[in-house]
Amino acid sequence: MADKKLALTERRRSRLRYQLKQKSGGRPRLSVFRSGKHIYAQVIDDKQGRTVAAASSIEKPMREGLKTGADKDAATAVGKLVAERALAAGVTEVVFDRGPYIYHGRVKALAEAAREGGLSF
Repeated sequence: MADKKLALTERRRSRLRYQLKQKSGGRPRLSVFRSGKHIYAQVIDDKQGRTVAAASSIEKPMREGLKTGADKDAATAVGKLVAERALAAGVTEVVFDRGPYIYHGRVKALAEAAREGGLSF
């Protein structure tokens, strides 16, 4: 059962990644990973194969100001921080890669915070 669930997750992730490559126009992608305890975001330049900016709720300054790393408040804080770091690195336009997750809850909160922080997608 776990193998089937993992296979379906990988299938959703690769299907979305294919669609993003078709429409990206060479823009970096803002990739989101959420676990049960934390949320992570990276701005990845696929042409160069490197991470331009990253933020997560596991970082020490983030942990001190949040109740938990697994709620919408944490996702909002991570979204603002990754947008700030991406702008400092010179990235203003990205493609949002939600991975296998539904655009809902924490993923949506992170995306909206990144938009408010200055990233456009």
